[in-house]
Amino acid sequence: MTNDIFIGGGGPDYATQQFLSLGYANRHGLIAGATGTGKTVTLQILAEGFSAQGVPVFLSDVKGDLSGLASAGSETHKLHGPFTERAKKIGFDDFAYASFPVAFWDMFGEQGHPVRTTVSEMGPLLLGQLLGLSEAQEGILNIAFRVADEDGMPLLDLKDLQALLVWVGENASTLALRYGNVSAASVGTIQRRLLVLENQGAADLFGEPALELSDLMRTDSDGRGFINILAADKLMSSPKLYATFLLWLLSELFEELPEVGDPDKPKLVFFFDEAHLLFDDAPKALVDKVEQVARLIRSKGVGVYFITQNPADVPEDILGQLGNRIQHALRAFTAKDRKELRMAAQTYRENPRFDTEEAIREVGVGEAVTSMLQKKGVPGIVERTLIRPPSSQLGPIDDATRAALMAQSAMATKYNTRLDRESAFEMLAKRADDAAKAAAAEAEAEEATPTLREFNAARRYAGKGVDRSTSKPADKKGESFGGAIANVVIKELKGTTGRRIVRGILGGLFKGR
Repeated sequence: MTNDIFIGGGGPDYATQQFLSLGYANRHGLIAGATGTGKTVTLQILAEGFSAQGVPVFLSDVKGDLSGLASAGSETHKLHGPFTERAKKIGFDDFAYASFPVAFWDMFGEQGHPVRTTVSEMGPLLLGQLLGLSEAQEGILNIAFRVADEDGMPLLDLKDLQALLVWVGENASTLALRYGNVSAASVGTIQRRLLVLENQGAADLFGEPALELSDLMRTDSDGRGFINILAADKLMSSPKLYATFLLWLLSELFEELPEVGDPDKPKLVFFFDEAHLLFDDAPKALVDKVEQVARLIRSKGVGVYFITQNPADVPEDILGQLGNRIQHALRAFTAKDRKELRMAAQTYRENPRFDTEEAIREVGVGEAVTSMLQKKGVPGIVERTLIRPPSSQLGPIDDATRAALMAQSAMATKYNTRLDRESAFEMLAKRADDAAKAAAAEAEAEEATPTLREFNAARRYAGKGVDRSTSKPADKKGESFGGAIANVVIKELKGTTGRRIVRGILGGLFKGR
């Protein structure tokens, strides 16, 4: 079946083959199960199946062992021994070991090509969630983005945003007249949280060249889709950064891709591992955003598959949109566990041959309870399935092989070198520097001009009489009284009034560009 992805064998003797239809693969899916039940292998065989059908894949490698997709499996591998027997058992007659086209990505640029976005592309909503801001603090962040937008200042990296927030704080009273109150304390809170984020490595995420979505949707010369693997083992130490980045990626796909309706096969399949990280302590606005993207992005030809330990980790409104389901074993040790197990079983279309709740509890490693969408998008009857063996290597490839693949990649020349073009930080620094030079030049001019006091002293102690007649014209050889007054004004600019005017210059330069 050319339009199907073989999942495994079902039925009492595992002879009934189970397939995921490519035509319904953009209706999203769920891979769930307790630790050690086989979720990673299921993710691996799905990635292989999509790639073989010419569908690009994006997935995160949380445990660091999915790089094996780039290398063919082998009978001599200690983990591959039983696979030939399993293939025969489920009728997988054309099973063969093979490697797949892989592109490695890494936010930190260590185990893959650097993957970046700009602060502007991330936007205030997702950035506010990443920083854990209150509503008032998020409002100030929105003001900063608006000011940058109106003044044509690109926000590319963290130092751009940090510099802009300094300016917002210094001009709070002026901005408050148009945008509302700007609290210096709130600005300080945002700055501190940006510093924490920077210490967690977020400075590597923000910058240029930014990731182009088309580079995630490539096929090789044989027509196989590239499997894009994001190294996430280190990234997982900053779970909010991980979840926010992946949500940004989904949002960008939603915004940029054209409507395609129901295609014969997806344009891209996106696997979101450790999905609970996206929803833990997430505000309602963010959950609503995920629900909106999940509901509408399938019409753009993108399928989203959540991988998590328990279906209860995914909000009900989103869970209801996941049509293709592979449920590995769930353990029920507490009353809460038993309740969640019962709820998980109730979401499947019943099979009269067995009790679904009991099957979910009893399936072994490499087995799962599956239900795939059938004609007209109707959920298939739940089946107990033995998952097919992967063709690629189980476990990670070695560092030398990874480095060789990265060096050969077309993405290396495009993304490995960081760019730093003029943006908000440089523009604000230049304006401040220009204002300082102007003030310094004015001060120098003042020093070279006599003051009114000096002028009067000269009149009193010049050693000769001074004509005080108001009708007599001023001596053209000396300085006029009006000029002396002007000099006094210039000198006074050096005091408090002068400093106020210099600050006004900075603000005026920013607004009057």
